[in-house]
Amino acid sequence: MKTLDLSRKSLWSWRQSPDPSSTSSAPPHNLDDDERPRLGGGWRVCSAFPSTIHQELQAAALIPDLALGRNEEKMQWVGESDWLYRCSFEVDKLPEAGSQAADLIFEGLDTFCTVFLNGIKIIQAQNMFVSQRVSVLSSLQRGTNTLYLVFHSAFRRGRELEERALGRAAHWPCWNGDKSRLFVRKAGFGYGWDWGPVVMTAGPYKPVTLEVYRSRIVDFWPRAQVSDTLEATLSLSWTTSDAVDNLAAIARLVSPRGVSIRKTSFEGASVAKHVWRLDEDELELWWTSGLGEQPLYTVEVDLVDMHSGSVLHSVSRKVGFRRLQVVRSPLDDPDEPGRTFLFELNNVPLFVGGSNWIPIDSILTTASEERYRRWLELARDGGHNMVRVWGGGIYETDSFYDTCDELGLLVWQDLAFACGSYPAHLPEFRATVEEEVTQAVKRLRSHACLAIIAGNNEDYQIAEAEKLEYDPEDKDGDWLRTNFPARELYERIFPKIVNEHVDVFFWPGSPWGGSTTRDLTEGDVHVWDVWHGEQKPYQDYHSLGGRFVSEFGMEAAPDIRTIDYFLDGDASQRYPQSRTMAAHNKADGFERRLALYVTENIRAGTSVEDYVYATQFVQAEAMQSAYGGWRRKFTGGVGGAKCAGALVWQLNDVWPTTSWAIVDYFLRPKPAYFTIKRAMAPLALGARRRSARRYPDRFSAAKYVDTTFVDLWASSSHLSARRVILEVEAFELESGKKVHHERREVELLENRSIELETLEVPSAWEEKSVVVVAARLRDSTSGEVLARVSVYPEPFEFLAFPSPSHTNLHVSLRRSRRSSPTGKISITADRPVKGLVLHLSTDAKLSDNFLDIVPGDEQVVHVDGLEKETKLEWRYLGDEHGP
Repeated sequence: MKTLDLSRKSLWSWRQSPDPSSTSSAPPHNLDDDERPRLGGGWRVCSAFPSTIHQELQAAALIPDLALGRNEEKMQWVGESDWLYRCSFEVDKLPEAGSQAADLIFEGLDTFCTVFLNGIKIIQAQNMFVSQRVSVLSSLQRGTNTLYLVFHSAFRRGRELEERALGRAAHWPCWNGDKSRLFVRKAGFGYGWDWGPVVMTAGPYKPVTLEVYRSRIVDFWPRAQVSDTLEATLSLSWTTSDAVDNLAAIARLVSPRGVSIRKTSFEGASVAKHVWRLDEDELELWWTSGLGEQPLYTVEVDLVDMHSGSVLHSVSRKVGFRRLQVVRSPLDDPDEPGRTFLFELNNVPLFVGGSNWIPIDSILTTASEERYRRWLELARDGGHNMVRVWGGGIYETDSFYDTCDELGLLVWQDLAFACGSYPAHLPEFRATVEEEVTQAVKRLRSHACLAIIAGNNEDYQIAEAEKLEYDPEDKDGDWLRTNFPARELYERIFPKIVNEHVDVFFWPGSPWGGSTTRDLTEGDVHVWDVWHGEQKPYQDYHSLGGRFVSEFGMEAAPDIRTIDYFLDGDASQRYPQSRTMAAHNKADGFERRLALYVTENIRAGTSVEDYVYATQFVQAEAMQSAYGGWRRKFTGGVGGAKCAGALVWQLNDVWPTTSWAIVDYFLRPKPAYFTIKRAMAPLALGARRRSARRYPDRFSAAKYVDTTFVDLWASSSHLSARRVILEVEAFELESGKKVHHERREVELLENRSIELETLEVPSAWEEKSVVVVAARLRDSTSGEVLARVSVYPEPFEFLAFPSPSHTNLHVSLRRSRRSSPTGKISITADRPVKGLVLHLSTDAKLSDNFLDIVPGDEQVVHVDGLEKETKLEWRYLGDEHGP
């Protein structure tokens, strides 16, 4: 095979389309009057390739930086214009007619695109998620060849499709973005979401290649399977594109250490299947991060001309051997109805902890492989073992899934449908999404990380909330004739495609599972009664979870440096309620909701710095409440999985903004990142303070006694039991005096949470001051602290914290050696300190943050990436002089 890479930016140029309504066989040449902005200057060489038009316009200084100020408003015309791309390339020798094929491959065209080669229309694309392969034998010419790509406005085309199908007045439910997006196979988030801007991109956003070949391998599937007894086989299957004489295929399996352990040859067959069985000493199982290693085997197939010995085509895939199941079975506790929703890896039940993943940029072509890796390493280092690729984004890049394989991160993959009732009653819509899903699952099926495929995000919630014609008990209806026709996709068409092409559990939607999408006893749930819905206190998270919580979250501001970046030096906008600050928060009602959760819990000032600390504090505490409370319900074995996972909404951002992300756009972790990291550590401590009020008799309400209890529990993901030392202490908040201390050995059982004790707080402890209870787990031999937790009376706004001068907090940064990028921060205090946030002036990496400090317990935070000018600042609750 000869391959010509057409993804070199020097080959490509772009311009605004002269005639947005043209349907001729080649792009027109005369400018047409139009009310939309017009760019003069003719063709411009691309600044990058693959390309999107926003990237090119910004590089040419024709639109401002989306991330700054309110620039989003200034570039909406771009999405309503049509755009041209042109590529000229040379072909020295034409393919041999009858013995060679020539294909152009467009891996991704965003979205409505007409492609011309040498004046001949060769492609009419209408789906951003479908790659296009077209024979160009008849249109390719010797010498110079010219490609024209005409990108039609997806927004305008979508409105036309909607009008044609429904009329604009029709009730066709859609949450987030313009309703026309439901008719367009384009990433939904580009229409605007409650965390992202409206950026209607267009362009060849994936590579373009010309291939000339005699025959090639297609539909290659190395199928790694592990039985319930943990025995492994690798089933190979592929076909060749053309039945050509004198061909052979040579298949090899290479171990994670680069040793060839299997080799098989096939002669003459255009369809090949073969099974390799691995010996026990050859098998290394793939595990999630924290449970084991991630060994990846390489499967290679060469298509060879038996006469000349030349290799005509080669394919290669990485595979990992693991047994991964979703277990839905009754619970051991007879008082717990429903069934589990439990991921089981290599026969080990998993408590899944992780986050939801959205695209890492509004302009997809600016996202480098290096940046993908940094994001995913942050997830792994933050205690994650799963990320959920959300359905309003994209089917992610190959490098994303490769990196998840390498890092031990499971992937929950939504199909690209979110928050709407899609027009599946239209035959042409069904046809394109069937091709889309088939391509997607074939591309992803060999990845060890792929754990589950879900048909959509929240479309069943749409059906319930908007009272569409949806009866979960009706399994045989003619759903295409209802106003919820997409059910045909999620429960009939997509399961068939998935079952045919991939060994992965299919789930019709998220959330889904019981009689309603809010059923806490079946399937997965999205817990939005905190923030959305009833706006319950985040302290209630422990009672709101279901068998698997695939969405929940709390908003918080980004790092102060990120805010200063998007304010772009405009001092007049540097206050929490400014117009620019509002433009960088897309959540409905965010002003009221942030104010509610902040003022219900802590005292807060009015500066931007106060706003950042307060919102981040609340988010961090909310995440601790959720993860700790839900992991507590994972009590061992399949039958003990009352809750088997939690995925926070969300890990990342598409632009600099205030959102539910736990890490901001510039990869700066918020405090919540660290509370999740601690809650998901291999050993974690949890605590919950609760009160019981007792009356002398049922006829009196004037006199009562309040008794405070502190529940302590421990969670372990280790696969064997471990004996550790438990220390429990109590301190007066005002004086720092220790009023209680106990120390004893406890046994932590394998892969489960256990109750440690319920401590009653006597009223005598709190005669002079409220009491803070702190607990630690220590290694029984070395004394190393393995886990910490502390619990305060709440709400925090009622507490009288000691003044900074009395707290006697000491925070010191010491480098490992002079000019070293590594170091450590040591922290001590004479009185309890709540919510200590360390802030570095540069983007160095902290091992921990958002700390609770108690007297006599020095904490050490490791730092990597220090620069010469790095400065350390800090702030904690009750410190009015923080940065």
